[in-house]
Amino acid sequence: MPFNVWVLVAAQALAMCTAPFIVFIGSIQGRLLAPAPEYATLPVGLVVVGTVLAIKPATWLMERLGRKRVMLLGTCMGMLAGCLGAFASWLGFFPLLCLAAVVGGAGLAVVHQYRFAAMESVPDKMAGSAAARVLLGGLVAAWLGPEIATLGSGAEVEHPFLASWLGLAGVQFSALVILSVGYRAQAERVRETHAGGGRPLREILANPLIWVAISAAAIGYAVMSFIMTATPLSMTEMAGHDLDDAKQVIQLHIMAMYLPSLISGWLTRVVGIPLMMGAGLLAYLGCIVLAANGVSFHHYLSALVLLGIGWNFLFVGGTTLLPRGYTDAERFRVQGLNDIFVFGSQATAALSAGFILSWLGWSALVTIAVPFLVVHGLLMAFWLTRREGVRC
Repeated sequence: MPFNVWVLVAAQALAMCTAPFIVFIGSIQGRLLAPAPEYATLPVGLVVVGTVLAIKPATWLMERLGRKRVMLLGTCMGMLAGCLGAFASWLGFFPLLCLAAVVGGAGLAVVHQYRFAAMESVPDKMAGSAAARVLLGGLVAAWLGPEIATLGSGAEVEHPFLASWLGLAGVQFSALVILSVGYRAQAERVRETHAGGGRPLREILANPLIWVAISAAAIGYAVMSFIMTATPLSMTEMAGHDLDDAKQVIQLHIMAMYLPSLISGWLTRVVGIPLMMGAGLLAYLGCIVLAANGVSFHHYLSALVLLGIGWNFLFVGGTTLLPRGYTDAERFRVQGLNDIFVFGSQATAALSAGFILSWLGWSALVTIAVPFLVVHGLLMAFWLTRREGVRC
């Protein structure tokens, strides 16, 4: 793999910490500061709202300024989120905590573009492996994010989670240094013109392949976020598990999201994207069956591990498939549209998780995901019956 890919893996390992960090403590700190229990998961949902709001500006700036400058800006947003979260912890002010989540999400919108930067640094046949390698950075983030979150979580701490947020700001600064020193901007394929190019978007979207790629990532992310967001609150407030149990489940879940990246890029070439997506759907169904049938620690753990594996297969499959539906001149438009669908769906899922958990309970919450998986299966079937014998 080119040097740029490994730099992006290291940067992803640090910059992506914002996601597991806020997923782990967002609902717990939200429960401490929110005016009502129903709003406890709001910071977790607002991370994704920040991501959705920042996707279009991020891709627009990358098209005009190059990826490196915007990547550095993304880490600065992560640092700002850490400082705002620390200030919110000091004041005990819930709206400021929500603002920190939005700003952190904006930084993550840039981090999510790392996979496309990696794919553009390698030959087309290695694109899936490059995207999967970058996702491997999430293995470190899966462990590091929750560990940072527990720095200031003790009962004796005067301002809970203040040190945690400052730790997050420090990690984002480390990512800034890595990108500044290591990433070689001259390796990018930056467009020479900013006046547009390629086919009209309507013509691009007429290709069923594009919709399968988008739905794999969007539905996969939404279902994963829906269940994951509700898990810490369900475990600690409803099932009687302690904070360490919830931390372990979330850490192993996020590791399960990224560990399959060791082989998922290879699987896209060997077994093909359709079979890999099918395996992802089966993993999601297994997660739902386990989660709906018990609230023991092992039920949560097994379900969330399967949830992570299913996400990886669908997300890597969709990410690898997407470039086969557009030309180089169309890439920023289609990549931006893809991520708006992906993280818009995730935002809706994360924002609704707390309300549905309080209203219907854990078993009903996980069952709600089934129709969305059926939708992706139908889109895949439609695409496969209309492609002309091309192996993907």
